[in-house]
Amino acid sequence: MKKLDKLILGSFLGPFLLTFLVVDFILLIVNMLKYFDEIFGKGLGFWIYVELIGYFVISISPMALPLAVLLSSLMTFGNLGEHFELTAIKSSGISLIRAMRPIGIFAILLTIAAYLSNNYLVPKVNLKTFSLLYDIRMKSPALDIKEGVFYSGIPGYSIKVNEKKDDIRLRDIIIYNHADQQGNLNVTLADSGRMETFFNDSYLKLTLYQGHNYKEARATRGINEAPVEFSRTKFEENVIVFDLDAFQLSRTPEDLWSTNRAIKNIAQIKDGLDSIYSLINDLKFQNYQTAESIYPFFTRNRKLTPPEFIKERKIKDDEARRVIIEQEKKVRDSLDNIKSSPSDFKVIDTLSNRELKINVATTSENQRLDTIFKRKRGRNLTVNDSSSQQSTLITTVDTLGIGAPKKIIRTTPLTATEKELIDSVVFRRGYMSNALTMALNNSRNLKNTFNVKMSQVDNHEREFRRYEIAWYQKYTQAIACFVMFLIGAPLGSIIKKGGLGLPVLISIIFFIMFYMLTITGEKWAKEGVTDSLFGTVFSNLCLIPFGLFFLRQARKDARLFEGDFYSGIWKRIRGFLYKSPAKSN
Repeated sequence: MKKLDKLILGSFLGPFLLTFLVVDFILLIVNMLKYFDEIFGKGLGFWIYVELIGYFVISISPMALPLAVLLSSLMTFGNLGEHFELTAIKSSGISLIRAMRPIGIFAILLTIAAYLSNNYLVPKVNLKTFSLLYDIRMKSPALDIKEGVFYSGIPGYSIKVNEKKDDIRLRDIIIYNHADQQGNLNVTLADSGRMETFFNDSYLKLTLYQGHNYKEARATRGINEAPVEFSRTKFEENVIVFDLDAFQLSRTPEDLWSTNRAIKNIAQIKDGLDSIYSLINDLKFQNYQTAESIYPFFTRNRKLTPPEFIKERKIKDDEARRVIIEQEKKVRDSLDNIKSSPSDFKVIDTLSNRELKINVATTSENQRLDTIFKRKRGRNLTVNDSSSQQSTLITTVDTLGIGAPKKIIRTTPLTATEKELIDSVVFRRGYMSNALTMALNNSRNLKNTFNVKMSQVDNHEREFRRYEIAWYQKYTQAIACFVMFLIGAPLGSIIKKGGLGLPVLISIIFFIMFYMLTITGEKWAKEGVTDSLFGTVFSNLCLIPFGLFFLRQARKDARLFEGDFYSGIWKRIRGFLYKSPAKSN
């Protein structure tokens, strides 16, 4: 590596690490504020918060990398331009593209690392983040009983303490017991008390002194019922033990989150896409069968056949299900071999090296059926096949001289009386109205069925598009690092300003553009307005022209951020406007 490359790369790595930490910290604060009320104030340990913050830092790093590359590359080339180092490099015959090469190679390596992180590291971290965040949400708030306020954190109880001497000694206590869920029918009043926890804060011992307990039965039959039972108990000391399991953090198994697309890598997302597409294809195939069964008259001579791609996919899915069922059946049959074997066999016990002999009945199913047929023959019953029965029946009919009824074909048209008779049967007996009612009901059923199936297909297709977006994001978020470098490096050489002033402002503007374009494209893709790939790549496609434009202007040493550049353009425009009328005259 040449000294120039070491100089440029060394001046880039420092700002990159600093800006990455700063941006990651800012995004971490923004992300933590979303769950502030859910994760704080619950008495969690220090290391639980450290673990959660570590998971958040890794999960938001794909969003922090592009902004860090943009800001650091802009600051690097801005400093080189501000101290005329970039001018010296160009005067020595080295082009701007050659000067950008070391940072460009680093950006490419960072893009590859970001892709590997998105595909392998971030899904696992998201799994642990979701699991821990869910456990924290489910945990009850820390036990904090305040003066003069009813505390309902303990399930089934409401406690009010009018005065607290300290964290242990209490005075003027009111306790409502709602364990029976019958209202305020069980009340305990005490003059003073002590509150202590034991067994690693798993239980709370509340000792009450000088108090009364009032308990009333619940009325069930109204005002005509006899007075309900009411009891009043006076005590010198009463001990109540509360279970604090709700205040302990219980870890949920991570397998419960296995269906979330944020914790899947590309291979798992592809499997999910295949499964969702199979569900969509099955629903579409069922629509054709439903329509055909509702209108049997119109489908008597013709079939409602689905398109070829739906039938091919249906056959493929059925074959896959058949293979799975056969594999499961083989496992079950291997376990049932002892019952179905027709002879004695030996089993070797591998643990004790003993040989076990098992006797099994040798009567087969065919022999059992033969025995049944013999019993039937003993009762003068014969078993004939369908062909022999049919021939015997025909012979008997012919012998009796009955014969089969002959079909008479009428050639003369219907008379007026016959037509009136048929019309009277159709209209007066309600055949026509019944037919119309049946057709209307069939149409409504078909419409309702199609609406339900259509909503199901829409939901599955929306989930399908979300899986595609999660798939493409693993590439686009990584490619955004190189796109931001393509914008930041030429732009820094143009503005020739380093530090945290103008470069930070410009970086924030382009990052906001990148974020808004990303959100817009993903929203279009989720709603099905555009293709999932185009919607995910939309932000990069919009920003690449900016990078190419800034690169072209930087190679020409354009002064895009100087007032003289735009005043010269305005003078040329004014000269062109005033010169044109003179030529026309």
